[in-house]
Amino acid sequence: MKIHKNATMNGEIHIPGDKSISHRSVMFGAIADGTTVVKNFLPGADCLSTIDCFRKMGVDIEQKGTDVVIHGKGLKELKEPSDILDVGNSGTTIRLMMGILAGCEFHSTLIGDESIAKRPMKRVTGPLKQLGAKIDGRANGEYTPLSIRGGNLKAITYQSPVASAQIKSAVLLAGLQAEGTTTLTEPHKSRDHTERMLSMFGVSLHEDAQSVSIEGGQTLKATDIFVPGDISSAAFFLVAGSIVPNSRIVLKNVGLNKTRTGIIDVLKQMGANLEINEVDAKGGEPYGDLTISTSSLKGIEISGDMISRLIDEIPIIALLATQAEGTTIIKDAAELKVKETNRIDTVVSELKKLGANIEATDDGMKIHGKTTLKGGAVVSSYGDHRIGMMLGIAACITERAVQIEDTDAVRVSYPNFFEHIEFLTKTV
Repeated sequence: MKIHKNATMNGEIHIPGDKSISHRSVMFGAIADGTTVVKNFLPGADCLSTIDCFRKMGVDIEQKGTDVVIHGKGLKELKEPSDILDVGNSGTTIRLMMGILAGCEFHSTLIGDESIAKRPMKRVTGPLKQLGAKIDGRANGEYTPLSIRGGNLKAITYQSPVASAQIKSAVLLAGLQAEGTTTLTEPHKSRDHTERMLSMFGVSLHEDAQSVSIEGGQTLKATDIFVPGDISSAAFFLVAGSIVPNSRIVLKNVGLNKTRTGIIDVLKQMGANLEINEVDAKGGEPYGDLTISTSSLKGIEISGDMISRLIDEIPIIALLATQAEGTTIIKDAAELKVKETNRIDTVVSELKKLGANIEATDDGMKIHGKTTLKGGAVVSSYGDHRIGMMLGIAACITERAVQIEDTDAVRVSYPNFFEHIEFLTKTV
């Protein structure tokens, strides 16, 4: 795809449903008793992989666009799949589903695409083995394919070495099926969509600042779920509205979970013109409307506990920093190395092709601004949806056209991303 510089971006768009919440709505609906109705589901490739896996385990799921109906029969009624469970490109699907399968008394095999085959799984298979699940795979359970035979789990107390919602969710879902009370502690609180949604399904949890405990043997009861817009997807247009001249963009119904709003804090610290109109979520996920307009920005340091609240937004924050006065330093973000790509190296290499003054560090990057991006280059997503979207926004401000290879990767989380770029540039 070739994208040309846009003089301005104006208009109102509805951001697709949150990917993390969409995954969980299907998973939890599948293991609940009764029928769960999901509105504003994200019909991206990753979330469709989750639906496919649970259909293979006998769950009746109806999906029409952004509406999904899951006819759950409870955890005990999941059936041994006759086929391999293919998670595609979805790390959330494979890691959370391992937590569910850890307690199921049957055999299953999990695979994914080439990217998943390179991503570390021992951070999840390790604690699940401590709970009692039998898991094997390449490098002793480090890489896919993974084979699981679950059942007979015993509660554990687990200290996670990293703050990770995927590790936490897998352990909690296994702990739900274990004898006793399972507790997980992390260095700092990771995103809490699992805890919120388990509560919506009637499960009791005990939480404090850095720990969460779950008592085994509880059952889930079906509920209705509204999925707010994905703030990780909204981040790309928040940045676009900030850096494309003479722009004003309104983003409707965006999720505002405090464990995910690091991008908002960064924009505020950098001096962005951002307005927030929050809606009363009535016990579910908070959400609201965001209005962003062209801003004069300054460089900042992003590190520490903040990183877990914006880890997926760092590629687009790097682009934002190229248009800020001064130097922006991102550190404590080594987790970027084990995403769909090594996002430290990929972000640096692709932005350099466009003329950015950016350098990689061991655990992040340094971006020196303000820089005019020249463009006129061929860049690639390397199969990483967030890299592809970052490059799409970058091309809106480059002096010459940019050709982006492998744009299909964007469909994983934002199927109509490029259509939204086109809409915003034509509404002037």
